[in-house]
Amino acid sequence: MQRSGNPRVSVVVPTRNEARNLEVVLPAIAAVRPAVHEIIVVDGNSVDGTIETAQRVLPWVKVITQTRKGKGNAMACGFGAATGDVIVMFDADGSADPAEIPAFVRALVAGADFAKGSRFVRGGGSDDITLLRKSGNAGLNGVANALFGTSYTDLCYGYNAFWADVLPELELPAVDLPAPANGEMLWGDGFEIETVLNCRVAAAGMKITEVPSMERERIFGQTNLRTFADGTRVLRTLAAERRRAVRRRAERVQVEVESRALTPPGGIPVVAPAQPEPVVKRAARPAAATRREGTHIRLALEEEAS
Repeated sequence: MQRSGNPRVSVVVPTRNEARNLEVVLPAIAAVRPAVHEIIVVDGNSVDGTIETAQRVLPWVKVITQTRKGKGNAMACGFGAATGDVIVMFDADGSADPAEIPAFVRALVAGADFAKGSRFVRGGGSDDITLLRKSGNAGLNGVANALFGTSYTDLCYGYNAFWADVLPELELPAVDLPAPANGEMLWGDGFEIETVLNCRVAAAGMKITEVPSMERERIFGQTNLRTFADGTRVLRTLAAERRRAVRRRAERVQVEVESRALTPPGGIPVVAPAQPEPVVKRAARPAAATRREGTHIRLALEEEAS
């Protein structure tokens, strides 16, 4: 599959009561050069005028409302609405630097399927991480790398980018599914979304490049991060995604066995029909995902001279 050397970039910004931060963040994203194709603000029923602020600060911004609750659902809604070739995940709190977006895009153009931001490689860093969180992140990295054969240095960082054509491979919950009647969230709708994505790109054998990133302190408001509770959630996510990866592998093997059984000697291979799960649908020209055997992670250390 041919990918553009000059891709259109869609930036997805999930929000919930981030009006004051958007006054700073949106103009900064819009000022990035080369210019991004679109900025999609996905609102989670804010009560502080987030939507109105976004439209006032940046009249051409695309604003949508998420269909259920949770950061994962907001992300999935944004992914589905994106029309660019590359999708960038960007937090609204001001902790991420928009000037790093071109580095993520360069990593993708250079051959990566998924560009993973990292605060713990040369050129990265954080103004907003405690020793406890850093130690916990290192432990979770070790678990993830052991389970998925990866070499992640920063599992729990949400600044990432990927080619839009890999979206079907991620199999996120369809945005038009109803919310559970018991008030709980569908798997993948919550804060586990970042770990889910990291696990699924690895399980799919995609090429992953880590990009150095500098995390700043939140500009306004308080973080929703809960060190122990969120760390436990990540561990549960890793275990669940490992089980899912093993199950998917077994299903693929079964399909191959059935295909061989159905194919006459010397004939064209016959593949038994599969029953795919509902996946996020894009707004325009969905493309088939490309599976690559083996997970490869390399480090984008230096920016090219512009």
